[in-house]
Amino acid sequence: MFSKPKPTPQPEAQPKAEKPAAPAPTPAAPAPKPKPPASILSSDLHITGNLKTTGDIQIEGTIDGDVRAHLLTVGESATIKGELIADDVVVNGRVIGRVRGLKVRLAATARVEGDIIHKTIAIESGAHFEGSVQRQDDPLSNAAPKPAAAAKPAG
Repeated sequence: MFSKPKPTPQPEAQPKAEKPAAPAPTPAAPAPKPKPPASILSSDLHITGNLKTTGDIQIEGTIDGDVRAHLLTVGESATIKGELIADDVVVNGRVIGRVRGLKVRLAATARVEGDIIHKTIAIESGAHFEGSVQRQDDPLSNAAPKPAAAAKPAG
């Protein structure tokens, strides 16, 4: 009844040892870094000046200045007086100024006073918006939008 272990587990152990040896070249290539969490500016914070990040930011406080980010979330308690520029912009609070984004979403609680330049836009029922909406293929470019009359050749 109590005899030597069967030799079958040993052959299985050898292929397992070979499998970790195969991915050995991959540690030479740097593994992608995990995405850091969004920076959160709390509701008791008031900033005068511009903010710029390549990461994500969630604003719950008050900003007097421009904000540039990858993903920009304006919280319900937030008020921003300035231009917003981001790949993705989600507005739940108040913005007084221009909004530029590849994807712009105005939630039902949003209050926006200014122009929106976007590639895609979603405006939920109940959102308050005063301004113009313009679609552009590259809304993040700093170039001012050209009027239609200027695009036509004279003559």
